[in-house]
This record gives sequence, structure tokens and C-alpha cells, in this order.
Amino acid sequence: MIKTLFSKIIEFKGIIYRDFALMEFIHRLLKKRLERTLRRGKSVLILGPRQTGKTTLIKQYKADLEITLLISKVRRQYEADPDKLIREVKTLNQTNHRIPLVIIDEIQKVPVLMDGIQYLIDERLGQFILTGSSARKLRHNKNINLLPGRLIPLHLDPFSLQEIKIIPPIENFLLYGSLPAIFLETNLSIKDEELDSYVDLYLEDEVRAEALVRDIGAFENFLKLASIESGNLINFDKISQDIGVARTTIVAYYQILEDCLIAERIEPYIKSKTRKKLIKSPKYLFFDLGLRRFAAEEQTSLPQKYLGNLFEQFIGLELIRWARLQDSKINVHFWKDPSGPEVDWVLSHGDKLLPIEVKWTNTPSFRDAKHLELFLNEYPKANKGYVICQTSNNQLLSKKIEAISWKDLIKKINDW
Repeated sequence: MIKTLFSKIIEFKGIIYRDFALMEFIHRLLKKRLERTLRRGKSVLILGPRQTGKTTLIKQYKADLEITLLISKVRRQYEADPDKLIREVKTLNQTNHRIPLVIIDEIQKVPVLMDGIQYLIDERLGQFILTGSSARKLRHNKNINLLPGRLIPLHLDPFSLQEIKIIPPIENFLLYGSLPAIFLETNLSIKDEELDSYVDLYLEDEVRAEALVRDIGAFENFLKLASIESGNLINFDKISQDIGVARTTIVAYYQILEDCLIAERIEPYIKSKTRKKLIKSPKYLFFDLGLRRFAAEEQTSLPQKYLGNLFEQFIGLELIRWARLQDSKINVHFWKDPSGPEVDWVLSHGDKLLPIEVKWTNTPSFRDAKHLELFLNEYPKANKGYVICQTSNNQLLSKKIEAISWKDLIKKINDW
């Protein structure tokens, strides 16, 4: 009954999305930063997981040369002759008498091209828009020059609340995520099929094909457990025992998730003059909650307590996506004392702090704010805090703490 009702709600709203999508109503906010960077004459590297819309975004630009390295024939040409790129760009420069714009999709497929790109940028012979769905080869190959200062790194995430004008029920985000094609799909069965294939494609293309691990079976077991543990404090030793591999292997597996842009590593906020035992272990969040559900092999009928955990992860992901779009460096942390008090999320920008608690309730009370009060007392430079919940009316819980709807999250932190 609940699933049927939910399906009707999503289908109704999905029809609206589908109509607006044809008119490109979902404007990617990263485009503003991208255009601003290009106007300054800089080149950019757009990183983001598969199917977040990188190719759709770059197709809006008219390039003098477009190279799609997902096409095997094209990829083989540049693998066999990396200098081909230099010759092509030089020819364009001489023919057009200006610096050409070059777009290369999925640069991590032929990372050796980065050497030629560095030369072309240094000599002011070309401007580049590069995309990549994995940072693994770019980060770990000693022969790859990451072009510090030459390439401006940008990150394209799944849809964020800032980009969606007609917001569906919260369960849509928690169960199906916000990868563009899946978010815009109106059929729940097709959503599930696409999420299932996404997990399989990741294992095949990023893990098995690249021979990242010796035991693919152990990694599949790890992926399931890691998705279940998404948003929780990580105990590498326990996961090691559960899967039956060495602790160092588990650490390496998590690094693979980071490098392939599948998981976000969240560091704790550990600065304190009074507390000496703040948790120092990280948390990991899967970048999309729909993908997380399928990797965990979970159905859509989840208990309320579990939905509360997913709600907390959803807010964390929204904070990360918001922070990436800001011009200044803003970090997302959590805060936890083993003796009890903890705050779900903490934004930090220099000395500025903003603590945020997440509660799966539509009737917030001061009890929900008690850990925020402790945090505000301990960190005087944090002058306010928020309880994010499902309330229909924002309300003050104390002088410095406000309970707000998750739909108002971005508007509030924009004023921070």
C-alpha cells in the first residue's frame, strides 16, 4: 500500500520533471564556475562519478577539437601515439590563429596525455576542458603530472537540492538517490534496473578490468559491507574480521572507493581546548544513496530508524555538494566525543563553525538540540546551530538554535 502510494507520488512529480527536463530546466550550478574559469583563460579538470552529467555539461560548449576516450578506437590511437594530440592542437592554433578549445572526455582512460596537455598549456597553445570519472590513475601514477596551478579542478555531483526546482518527497532521495538519469526516470522498476547495472558496471570497468584487487569476491563482500556502514564510524579491524582479509587490505579497498569517486571520506573535527578524547576515525559516505542501497542489496521497505540514518547521510551529501560550489574553501566534518556528545555535521571555514544536527522527525524539541548547545558552549566562535528535520514550520529551539525543514537547508547555510 505504502509503495503503491509512493509510486503514484513519484510518477506524478516525475511527469513534471520529464516535461521540464526537455526544456533543460535543471540548470547545473557548476556551469557558472566553469564559465567563469574559462573566461579567465584557464583550463579545467571536471571530476565526477559516472552518469553525473559531465558529458552533457561539456556538450554545451563548442570545441575546436573533441576527443571521447570511451570510444575504444579513439582510445587506442592516443595510447599508441600520445604526441598526436600535440600535433592536432598545434595545427588548429596555426590554422585558426587563436588558442583552440579542446575537450577530452574521460581523460583517465589515457592518462599519459597529461604530459602533452601540460606542454600545450605552458606554451599557451591550447585551452582544455577535461573530464574524468576516476582519479585513481591520475593520483597514483608517478609518471602523471597533475599540472598543479595549470588545471583548475572542479567536481560534478549528482543533482543537489539547489538545482531541483520541484522537490519530491524525501524518500525519493533516500531510496533512489539523485543521479540525473535515474532521478528523472518516472518508472520505479527502471530506476532499480539502472541502479543495479550501475553497481555491476562499476565492478566490471573500475575493479575487474583494471585488476585493482586480487580477490574480486572479497571486494564484492567489502562493497556490500561498506555500503551498509556508509555514514558510520569506520572500524577497519572489525570489517577485516568480518570479510576475512587483512586490515591493510580493507584500508586499500576504501582508498579504491575514494579514488573511483564512489565514497566521500569525512574527517572528524578534533580541535578542542577541553576535550582530549575526541574521535579521530573517519566516516565514509557513498556518493549516491540509490547506489548505496543497491550495493547493500536492500529493498525499499526500510524501518524508520534506518531511514533516519539515511536522512543524516543525505544532509551530509548535500553539505558536501554545497561546499564544493563555493568560491572559498569550506570543509565538512562531524564531531564526536566517545563519552557521549556528538554533532552530526560541522561546517568549518577558517575559525567559523556551523554545527548541524539531523533528526528524522516533524516535531523537533529542545531535546534534539542538547548536543548543539554543548558544542556552542565549547566553541564560542560558532554563534548558531541548526536542527535539520521534517518540520513544516521553522522554529527557534533556543536563542542560538533553530529547527528547520531540510528543504530550507541551502537557503539557511547560504546566509552563514
